Amino acid sequence: MLAAGLAAESVLWATLGAGPARAAEPPPLPGPGAPFDREALVAHARERARGPYIAPRTDDLPAALRELGRDAYAAIRTAPGRAVWEGEDPGWTLEPLPRGSIFAHPVQLFLVEGGQVRPLPYDRSRFQAEGLALPDLAPEAGYSGLRLRARVAGGDLAEIGVFQGASFFRLCAPGQGLGVTARSLTLRPADARGEEFPLFRALYAERPEAGGPLVLHALVESESAVAALRFRIAPEARATLCDVEAAIFARQPLDHLGLGGCQASYLFGPLDRRNVDDARSAVHATDGLAIANGSGEAIWRPVHNPDALQISAFVDDNPKGFGLMQRARAFRDYEDDVQHWESRPSLWLEPQGDWGRGSVVLLEIPSDSEANENVLAYWRPKETLAKDGELRVAYRQHWGWERPEPPPLARVTGSRGGRGSAGPRRLFLVDVAGEALFGAGGLDLALSAAPGTITRQQLLPDPAAKTARVAFELDPGSERASELRLVLKRGDRPVSETWLYRWTP
Repeated sequence: MLAAGLAAESVLWATLGAGPARAAEPPPLPGPGAPFDREALVAHARERARGPYIAPRTDDLPAALRELGRDAYAAIRTAPGRAVWEGEDPGWTLEPLPRGSIFAHPVQLFLVEGGQVRPLPYDRSRFQAEGLALPDLAPEAGYSGLRLRARVAGGDLAEIGVFQGASFFRLCAPGQGLGVTARSLTLRPADARGEEFPLFRALYAERPEAGGPLVLHALVESESAVAALRFRIAPEARATLCDVEAAIFARQPLDHLGLGGCQASYLFGPLDRRNVDDARSAVHATDGLAIANGSGEAIWRPVHNPDALQISAFVDDNPKGFGLMQRARAFRDYEDDVQHWESRPSLWLEPQGDWGRGSVVLLEIPSDSEANENVLAYWRPKETLAKDGELRVAYRQHWGWERPEPPPLARVTGSRGGRGSAGPRRLFLVDVAGEALFGAGGLDLALSAAPGTITRQQLLPDPAAKTARVAFELDPGSERASELRLVLKRGDRPVSETWLYRWTP
């Protein structure tokens, strides 16, 4: 059956560019019936990077699809019975996603079955859209990405992830909604030269074994780089694990390369309600950046919605992990009956191997909409990747309710800010919780502001609840920003995470 299908699709494949490559074209993608493994795609990416960048066509997309609004596009659904592997029950289904609205760029989709490639040509019958007549597109028009559903622990198939838009993807644990977005490759964010957004050009899904993980391969390309990535996705009861291997090839020198990029929305919360008139308690898909740096320090940096772009860099050598986390987990933290922000995933990333020197970079971008993913974190290597250079990296992502194996320290559970006692002073309340707070010996409060002055500080422990609150006031004077640092210690030993925050008026 597979052989017959491959034979029938060989004519179609020629229209997808699998014939002899002309001088102005990139080399053809691995074709139908060709043996496929990760190194085949890596070799293709390496060869492709030696040539010029050829932008994907979007002029083949009819206006009826290109001009769709957000809601109209979201109303397009997979038709019953038309998901890949539906009814075969390997524990997964794959749903191709249509092009349209902001998703105009074509992505070629392929299955890998028995070690061989089988294209998924565009087929309008895969979709249904009430009140919208979907136009016909050529089979080689491609899709905009794909949605994954998985069965975990004998439950029903549930959405577990989406790969769509630039080179973005989102995963979640069972019982969660999608939230934070990961980037396959990040180039020059908030750079004066302008950000470059690499695009998915092809996605290859290996047919999973029943009850096993799903392996997805991606070809990502932009003017400056080509990358081949392998994603091994394994949903578990409390988290979805994704092991990522990336081979990156530089068409141009890459002096601002981001690895492990992740982004999410933050509109307002208890620490930052500036210019907010909203009945809800908070609106965000992440409330902070967590870092386990190479020297063993555990850092918690609450994020905020600033009036102007804020860039923070946490210099490090071989980080142990970082990620955008969602720690406020109660409905009352948000009071949002529609979005249920309390169920959005945290994303924790663990580098594999030696990542060397660099910095975890945090961008906080002003936003007036909860739909904007205005918080971005990524690892920026110190060294430039030279033209024609190659970089291989690997990391594990944990998408779920909390980071795995947190350190045996009291963790920050809440941060609040507001007007202080007089003048420009600001009052901050930082709550921490954990058994480590109440061992033998007293607690010392290490608190600093640079610039600015801490005018008063108080430690308020609650032994019964295993919590403590730190209340302090900052007097910034005439300064327009202050870097705040707080950690609880017992002697010279930290017993809490290090709380960092950049105050701006």
